[in-house]
Amino acid sequence: MASIEERNGSYRITVSTGRDIYGKKLRERTTFTPDPSLTPKKRQKAVEEFARQFETQVQNGMAMDGRKVTLKEFTDRWLEEYAPQKLQPGTVEKYRDELDKILPALGHLKLSELKPHNLNSFFVSMTKDGARKDGKAGGYSKGSITKTRNVLSSVLRTATEWEIIDRNPLDKVRLQAEDAADKLKFFTPEQAATFLDYIEQPYTVKTKGHRRVDDTGKAYTVGDYERTMEIPEQIRVLFNLAIYAGLRKGELLALEWSDIDFENDTISVSKAVSVVAGQQITKAPKTKNSRRVVTIPHFLIQRLRELRTAQLKYRLSLGDYWQGDNWVFIQTNGKQMSYSTPYSAFRDTLDRYNIGKPDTDQLPLIPFHGLRHTSATLLIAGKQDVRTVSSRLGHAQASTTMNIYAHALQETDRKAATALENMLVKQA
Repeated sequence: MASIEERNGSYRITVSTGRDIYGKKLRERTTFTPDPSLTPKKRQKAVEEFARQFETQVQNGMAMDGRKVTLKEFTDRWLEEYAPQKLQPGTVEKYRDELDKILPALGHLKLSELKPHNLNSFFVSMTKDGARKDGKAGGYSKGSITKTRNVLSSVLRTATEWEIIDRNPLDKVRLQAEDAADKLKFFTPEQAATFLDYIEQPYTVKTKGHRRVDDTGKAYTVGDYERTMEIPEQIRVLFNLAIYAGLRKGELLALEWSDIDFENDTISVSKAVSVVAGQQITKAPKTKNSRRVVTIPHFLIQRLRELRTAQLKYRLSLGDYWQGDNWVFIQTNGKQMSYSTPYSAFRDTLDRYNIGKPDTDQLPLIPFHGLRHTSATLLIAGKQDVRTVSSRLGHAQASTTMNIYAHALQETDRKAATALENMLVKQA
């Protein structure tokens, strides 16, 4: 017998279909919204009739029919049954964010009503002013639209696998390709060297005069003054590792001292940090290829050794205030460094460097992930083979590396062509 639950004017219909091999109850659910103009008695009758029809469909194996199931209804089931089994928790959260963009515009449509032409119109609308849910002008970037398309395509591909629809309508929707310049932000070799040199230098912070109150409550005035400061050593090491090892931010934050092989100058990458439902968690990396061992320069191993010694002394000085475990990068109480700290520290450093400099001398405001891109492009520019670069980055296939860094490979190919010309073409 189908169960009926009223939910803000609509009704959720649930039909039990038995249990799986583990004894877990299996259910089919759908939502029905009766005509609001009906009398309470007729509305109840309509709901009961719909529930009977749905129960019959479930029993006959016809419950999920693309002609009757809306995109919203299917994504609810997809998020409940498919996503938790196939995707990492952080990825599920990102998919939910993308679906929040999709469902207000398309969620009411039956799966069979999703056609290439209306899907294409939806993606075009995302490029226009006013299309953003956050209220910002200018629409979404090509990269953001591509992410949204990939999420919707994944949902619809599951619908085809479950034989709810015959084909994925997104297969015939082609978005304008994103230029490499739009996707990747990174330092040139000269900019990377400038950045790494700058972070080792002390800097001056100027403070304007202001009023203060002493311990007795008496107010007094402090004149203008300057302080000489340095970037904390753990932040400098973090920046160096991002460039020299090409690690992702989550991989850096998940590092423990046991992951550092001080004898062989290597780092073991076996986990990553992400944020799920506002909580910072440490989990297995995104793919099995993300588990890897990366060799780093010996000077960086030495700095890590010194950082560990300083951290141990600091830990002893804190006593019971220490709340951390064995993390390499920490907060003031020893807990794992916050997920937002690397970018904040990186942006502060770039802003401080660029103050007062002409545009031509400034460092570009790349994202923190741009340091990983910098590592890859520098390796390719240094004529390292793609398989080696792919292995260091933790890509599943060398083709992934080639697709992402095609711009750097093209530049290397151009230099190779010039070298051949110089060797083989007789000079006039």
